[in-house]
Amino acid sequence: MRRPIAAVVALVLVAGACGGSKKKDVARARPKPPPTTTTVPAQYPLTGLPVTNAATAARPALTVKIENAPEARPQAGLNSADVVYEEQVEGGLTRFLVVFQSTDSDLVGPIRSLRPTDPDVVRPFGGLFAYSGGTKKFIGLLHATPLQDIGYDNLPKLYEKRPGKRAPHNVYSSTARLYSAAQKNLKPPPPLFTFLSSGQPFAPTAPPAVHLTVPMGLTKADYDWDPAAGNWKRTTNGTPHLLEGGAQLTSTNVIVQFVTYRTSPGDFDVLHNPVSVANVVGTGDAWVLAGGKVVMGKWSKASPEAMTAFTDAAGAPVALLPGRTWVLLAPAGTAAVTR
Repeated sequence: MRRPIAAVVALVLVAGACGGSKKKDVARARPKPPPTTTTVPAQYPLTGLPVTNAATAARPALTVKIENAPEARPQAGLNSADVVYEEQVEGGLTRFLVVFQSTDSDLVGPIRSLRPTDPDVVRPFGGLFAYSGGTKKFIGLLHATPLQDIGYDNLPKLYEKRPGKRAPHNVYSSTARLYSAAQKNLKPPPPLFTFLSSGQPFAPTAPPAVHLTVPMGLTKADYDWDPAAGNWKRTTNGTPHLLEGGAQLTSTNVIVQFVTYRTSPGDFDVLHNPVSVANVVGTGDAWVLAGGKVVMGKWSKASPEAMTAFTDAAGAPVALLPGRTWVLLAPAGTAAVTR
């Protein structure tokens, strides 16, 4: 009698186990409800504009060093850049750090040599750095950053010397050609500024400003607000700053970042003018202009790796209008004015 009872018990246990397995299989087979998430429109990190091309949004930043001597004008490609930095260099001239990511230009230049200010300015962007020439000392500063060196001496095939242009103002390239050398592990840049949403006004309580003048050595930059176009039009040394093709240089936002300059020890240009370096790590005064208004506040950059933050007089971040931004690294104490 014991063996039949044991057999019956075993059958019951097996049946129960099979029934439990079926229940688990049914539970696994049930479709899961779709996640309840909200899709936020993607923005380009350096302009705050909506992404229109997934490939450009995923690529790294490309910084190109472009000169601004009178012989260099009209330049090419500046109105296609996401952000431009203007720094004072030797001899009272200025040069540009032109940063691309969201858009392209078939022609960029004239491309010139890097300066010791450059690595600390563009280090947070990462990506590629294009230039033509530089001392061993300054190139060493660049190589101490995560930036990929795609300079003329390393990759001359990326550049062209345009006929009809006199050296050293004849080196040009294109964003497509420069991006072709990008390493595969490079990432897109982090957000540069806080940007307003589309349609939001800039600093509603800020005072109006329709004109800006910034002297930088022998280079005087003027910006005039164009309400119809919604941008600032640039004049350099009293003449509208035109690009190749005849368009005037414009930007959505203009920032005057007041910095101190120091002399780079033992460094001189070919005319024996001392090379200067802008102190871009630390804090200082800043003017932020957009939408025909001006916010007078502060800039701060805690380390060479950090993005520069811009705040108002109360210490709150200044949100910019989506679009291109021009940053002038103006000498502290310069007679800049707005009206």
